[in-house]
Parts: sequence; C-alpha cells; structure tokens
Amino acid sequence: MSQDFQEKCIKSDQKVKDSLAKRPERRTEFTTVSGIPLKRVYWPWDTNDFDVENDLGVPGSYPFTRGVQPNMYRGRFWTMRQYAGFGSAQETNARFKYLIDQGQTGLSVAFDLPTQIGYSSDHELAAGEVGKVGVAIDTIEDMKLLFDGIDLGVVSTSMTINSPAAILLAMYIVTAEEQGSDVTKIRGTIQNDILKEYPARGTYIFPPQPSMRIITDIFAFCNQHVPQWNTISISGYHIREAGSTAVQEVAFTLANGIAYVEAAIKAGLNVDSFGERLSFFFNAHQDFFEEIAKFRAARRMWARIMKERFGASNPRAMMLRFHTQTAGCTLTAPQPENNIVRVAFQALSAALGGTQSLHTNSKDEAYALPSQESVQIALRTQQIVAYETGVAETVDPLAGSYFVEALTDEIERLATEYIQKIDEMGGAVRAVECGFIEQEIQDSAYKFQKAVESGSQVIVGVNRFQTGSAPPKGLLKVDPMVRETQIQRLQKIYAERDSAAVRDCLDTLKKVAQGSDNMMPTILDAVRKRVSLGEICDVLRQVFGEYLHASHC
Repeated sequence: MSQDFQEKCIKSDQKVKDSLAKRPERRTEFTTVSGIPLKRVYWPWDTNDFDVENDLGVPGSYPFTRGVQPNMYRGRFWTMRQYAGFGSAQETNARFKYLIDQGQTGLSVAFDLPTQIGYSSDHELAAGEVGKVGVAIDTIEDMKLLFDGIDLGVVSTSMTINSPAAILLAMYIVTAEEQGSDVTKIRGTIQNDILKEYPARGTYIFPPQPSMRIITDIFAFCNQHVPQWNTISISGYHIREAGSTAVQEVAFTLANGIAYVEAAIKAGLNVDSFGERLSFFFNAHQDFFEEIAKFRAARRMWARIMKERFGASNPRAMMLRFHTQTAGCTLTAPQPENNIVRVAFQALSAALGGTQSLHTNSKDEAYALPSQESVQIALRTQQIVAYETGVAETVDPLAGSYFVEALTDEIERLATEYIQKIDEMGGAVRAVECGFIEQEIQDSAYKFQKAVESGSQVIVGVNRFQTGSAPPKGLLKVDPMVRETQIQRLQKIYAERDSAAVRDCLDTLKKVAQGSDNMMPTILDAVRKRVSLGEICDVLRQVFGEYLHASHC
C-alpha cells in the first residue's frame, strides 16, 4: 500500500470528523441484525489476516468459500423448490402440478402437524389439526395420491419431516417402486434433523439417543439402496425462525452436523461415502450482507470440519450443499405487499451466497397458508432474480469485497467459538439435553423483540410507517372435513388389509427396535402392508418412550 494512499485515508478520517460535527450519524453504534459491530468503512487492512489461497480458493474446490460448483449458475440455476402442502393428498397434488406448470423445478412437501409428530388422522390428538399446516399422510395410499401423475424418477423431492422421517421415506420409496422407477436413481431430501427440533421447533417424538439411531439407520440403508438420496438436511432454518442470530444459526447447525457425523462413524459408516449425501438448510433473513457472509462462512467452516476433524479425503464429502428458504419470521401481517419486497432481497442474498435450491415465501403467509396467486408471485420472484438481475452470470461476485470478506471471517470466528463451547459440554446432544442451545436462542429472540418494541430495530409497517390496511382477500382456507375424509379412508384400509400380516409386521418391528439391526427394511415391509404412520410410531413409542422436555444436566 502506497504512502500516498495511506495519507488519503488519514485525510478521509478528518473529513468524516468535520462532517459529523455538522451532521451526526443516525445512531451511535451500527451493527448487523445479529449484533456484529459494523465499521463506517472497510479498508484493505481489515482483511490483513485473509489468505486468498486458503480462505477464498477457487469455486468448486476446497474450502468451497466461493461455491460448490466451478461455474455455479452459469451451468444451471438453483432448484426452484416451492414448499407446499395442505389439506388432502389430492389437493396438494393439484398444487404441485400447478407449480410445475409455472416453472418450478423441484417439489417440497409440507406435512400437517399430526403427521410430523407421528399420529394418524384418526387419533384423538389429531382433531382440529388434520391438513392445516401441511398435507395429511396416514398410509402409503395417501403418498401414492400425493404424487399421482408425477414421475418420481424425474422430479427431485424434498420432505420436511423429522421424527417419522424413516416412515415417510419408506412410503416415498414404495410409491416410486410402484410407479416403475429405479429406486437407485430417485433424488430428493428428507430433513431428518431431530437435534434442532428439541430447542427450536418441537416436533420431536423420541428421546435424542434412539432418534440418533433411527437417523444412522437411514444413512446406512440409503447409502446401499438409495444412493442419490440426501439422507439429512441439517437445518439452521428453524433455529433462526425461533429467534437465533446468524452466528448462532451457523454454529448450532454445524454443531448438530458434527454430532450426526460422529454417530454415523460410530455406527461403522465411511465418512467419505455418507458425507456426500449430507445437505443443509438455511434461513435467508433480512440483513442482506450478513446473510451472504453467513452462507460463505458456513461453507468454508464445514469443509474444514470434515477435512481436519473427520479426515475426509473425498472433496464431495466436504461440500456444504444447502437449500434456502426466505425468512418466515420477517413476514408481517400489516401491509402484506411489503413482504414481496422483503422476500425479493432475501432471495437475492441466497443467490449471491451460492445456494443450491430456494423457496421464496408468499406475501400472505402471516395470515394463512399461501393462496395460489401469492405462490405464483413468490415463484416469479425467484425467476426474476435468476433471469433478469444478472447476479447468476458470474461466480461469487462479491468475493474480494473488504466488507464481505471481513464479515465472513467474523461470522466464522464467532461461530467457531460457539462450537468449541459445545464441544467442551460434550457435544450437541448434551448441549440440547442441558437446554443450553434453547436458552441461547431464547435470549437472542428476547433481545430482538425488545429492539423492535423500542423502535431501534425498524420493521416497516409495524413500528414505523404504519397505515390502517385491511387483511388481504382470497386467503386459502382448508376444508374442515379433511379429517373426516381421512378417517373414512383409514377405516376402509383397516377393513381390507391382511390383519394377521400387519400384526406380524408390527411384532417384528418391535423386536428389531429392541435390538440393533437396521429398522428401515422392517419399516418398508410395514408400509407395503398398508400399516399406518400412527401404528408404526406407536410401536416405536413403546420401545423408545417419548421425550419429555426438561434439562437433563
């Protein structure tokens, strides 16, 4: 750096002081949404410790800071995967076909609450919830209806399901088989991330240890029989939705990832093999540059974790491939049209951060599940980002920015400190059982909410620039008769199936669960015999028990 340039910088500082004397800045401290202090301007010396070769590298190569593909979106765009599911399987099937006709390139299934917590629609606890926040799937017959007329040998499907993930995956596999698809070639992802459920989302059934066994059973089964399936989507999204900061989202997600890798290695799996099928799921929140830096930092951290901590030698096992969803928690009921703008910027940050697939939220989701019209706007938002903005024409266009690189480094530093603390506690499972992660998220959520209430965190239309806007029209309403229809379908299945074969199958499942053999083949057999989701989960509840939320330290 030349002496002349340094002198210009000094003079610039004096000009700033003169300017501040005339016109003070808006506030005394500037930070990201997550609280990371921001300098007024960033200079080359803010990245003095930055090693271009080792910290940035080249796209498609370790440490993957610049993306997991050498040419990224110049080859093909990210998968446009709109999350959908409501009411019955038939209704959701119609929405899937509509989205495919509109240019969506992958499916993403939302399941209703009873399905997520392992109850069939005829269970008393399912009353009032069937089909409300997602589609109701009770048996293989529902899964077949869900994908009727959709070739599972061609489409890629993501399923947001955790505790009963093995059962829903089994239903998907059997549906693909009955369509005539080659199961070794079907593509998709199950979320299957139970550790984030305990502190952030709540749709858990079994305690952590048996839940980890189910997950590693899925890893082992898919590695052998469904090799192109992503066996887990390690999710920071719900951690962020629960109120975490961006740093906590990265730290807790990667700490959970470490726990899954450790469990898989302990179960005898090869890190270079199962590591290829790990995927991640992140939130695209409102602080534009912080989100871009977060994605880049997470990718670099995971590559280093897999190589240095676990000894992975396969570059594909070091790649952090991730799906992104725009931040549902930022959607506002007042002035819902503002949500279109929020989602557009969030989608842009995901693209600039190098996402592999993307869901964009709809403007009316603060009121209800999205209407068909608002879903189309959300999908068009992705398409405009992809086809019109030019951000996909070059790889990692913000690389080398003093600000972005410094912020990437800072997120990595702070997230690494969290992971070290979790390691000292005994790992992510122990941190979950002790309530540490949940408390950290709650503290951050409280701090953010206080900032909103004080007005220091501005939410347009909520605490500033309010207007008396009426609720939007045309909101989606789920037919309350969905549960009755589901119960009738279940009763018909119960009456027509081979009851003796069902009993034998459930007895076998109980014995396998009590032992150490892989449970997936038995679950597949149960699904083929039209055993319901609730019946399978009830057997596993008998063996594993149900998790009661409390500190176990």
